[in-house]
Amino acid sequence: MFRILLLLIIIVPALEIAVLILSGNTIGIWPTIALIILTGILGAWLAKKEGLQAIRVAQLQTSQGQVPSSVMLDGLCILIGGVVLLTPGFITDAIGFFLLIPQTRGIAKAFLLKIFNEMIKNGNFIIMSRR
Repeated sequence: MFRILLLLIIIVPALEIAVLILSGNTIGIWPTIALIILTGILGAWLAKKEGLQAIRVAQLQTSQGQVPSSVMLDGLCILIGGVVLLTPGFITDAIGFFLLIPQTRGIAKAFLLKIFNEMIKNGNFIIMSRR
């Protein structure tokens, strides 16, 4: 897991730089900068909107005595999506919007659920309960 994270830390910025240079050469420097700023503003707005919605749903579920497990995964995706959107670049923006848009977030939630289940099965993730 650490090796994959290390590779991502090295590869993603290199790819972002290449895409930004390509975009600057194709559409120009100022339109590229404007797109980066626009996606940042749009992403911050969407992250706030979706985050507040997730909090409302979690509060509603807990007030009804339910455990907001699905909403917690939503919150995790929204948090990661918002943080990734703060990073300048088009690849990270695409990942961020993928995690923020509810229709595509379901794919990420299913993937995270699969990872968490594997971690639990392998004993790498322990769930503690109150008794």
